[in-house]
Amino acid sequence: MKQLKYLAFDLGAESGRAVLGRFDGDKLSLQDVHRFPTGATTVLGTMYWDALRLFDDCKRGLAMASAAHGEEIDGMGIDTWGVDFGLLDDSGRLLANPRHYRDHGNDGMVEQAIERVGRERLFSATGIQILQINSLYQLLALQSQKSPTLGAARRLLFMPDLLKYWFSGVQSSEYTISSTSQMLDPSTRTWAVGLLAALDIPRSILGDIVMPGSEVGTTGKDIQAETGCGAVPVLAVGEHDTASAVAAVPSTGKDWAYLSCGTWSLMGIEAQGPILTTAMARANFTNEGGVCGTVRVLKNIMGLWLVQECRRSFARKGSDYSYAQLTTMAEMSKPFGPVVDPDASVFLSPVDMTEAITAFCIGTGQAPPASPGEFVRCCLESLALKFRWTMDRLEGFHGGPLRVLHMVGGGTQNRLLCQLTADATQRQVIAGPVEATAAGNILLQGIARGRIGSLAEGRDIIRNSFEIERYEPGASTSEWEQAWQRFTAMRTSAGLED
Repeated sequence: MKQLKYLAFDLGAESGRAVLGRFDGDKLSLQDVHRFPTGATTVLGTMYWDALRLFDDCKRGLAMASAAHGEEIDGMGIDTWGVDFGLLDDSGRLLANPRHYRDHGNDGMVEQAIERVGRERLFSATGIQILQINSLYQLLALQSQKSPTLGAARRLLFMPDLLKYWFSGVQSSEYTISSTSQMLDPSTRTWAVGLLAALDIPRSILGDIVMPGSEVGTTGKDIQAETGCGAVPVLAVGEHDTASAVAAVPSTGKDWAYLSCGTWSLMGIEAQGPILTTAMARANFTNEGGVCGTVRVLKNIMGLWLVQECRRSFARKGSDYSYAQLTTMAEMSKPFGPVVDPDASVFLSPVDMTEAITAFCIGTGQAPPASPGEFVRCCLESLALKFRWTMDRLEGFHGGPLRVLHMVGGGTQNRLLCQLTADATQRQVIAGPVEATAAGNILLQGIARGRIGSLAEGRDIIRNSFEIERYEPGASTSEWEQAWQRFTAMRTSAGLED
């Protein structure tokens, strides 16, 4: 078959890129075409995404891909982080820049929702982990603030759907990104209308659900003229970045879990339907939409956000270390120091992450880190221990042993974290591909265009196309057991047991 070219737009919390994928029917290769920052903009104390700038960078990526290769692009798909959205008026115009999920305007909304409908109903109606970042609580915040934007809204589009609409002129809500909102019924895969009505959230602003692996439209005439491309098919992929990343897990068999590791770490198993048990609700796990009819049963874990924010803190104080330098410092630091729970609420959006870690350690009776290397070591060991905590519960939901952990995404470049994870969980870690999200995005484009027959076939292609690395558990099991005991004691001390 002729070589096909698919363009993946992959936007994360720190950066975005346009990635050109070339597929010859056997192997997939990836090339970065354009990289750009995505970070938040704060105006008068409110955090926003600059959606128009992000769209401009996506258009630039399409133009660069078209100009650089002078050939037809066979498809394009967009994935982003979850939960955030834009609101459109009755003419289809964006009413305001989307708010950032870390904005403090969402504070207190979880408690308000629980008071109105109860924690049990929030989970049973949606199957989603209760987090204040979820779209449901963002809408409640707008409602509570009597936002004129919400009053004027005629359509809600999640971030990738908004960008896709601007490219194609078609408004739709892709299943995987919609599932992160805590507004979707996990069994029917339609909007949870009863819950929405109970919370006075207008169902009318929510559009039709489309499944990943389907064609939405083509780039509009204005886009074609501006970018110099032809009529490029605009495809629905796994538009939640983790859905695309999990699609590219090079797994075999059934005894595996995945860990998509970046700013957030999402750790889970692939299931054929939602798990809505009391144990799931109590552990605050989630059922998010997957590709090809699957459900991602997982836990959202704060991830490398802690390291990113420590780095920002060091830079503000005059020491602008690279991530590689910080990892080397962590490797040289004494192991098994203080531990934190990465998901403690104080780490969601602190003014200074190092100060937040210090205060948390003192509050739980631990000597805090004293150097940059010790701070990063604390973050990485704490993450590894939280991965063990999560894996233990996943085995119960899976109904059998999970012998392998597939780790994908940018976090796999941190070899120290990969080894700490193998040591803490006492399981083999298979790391790679690094570019899982872009690869999964492109796999779904191939499925949408009829060039890849199934998810299993796509995973065969991934194994054939990318290098992976294996990490075996180390020998220091007694030290890790002691660290585990301190981790569980710390969670009890901090009131985090569930």
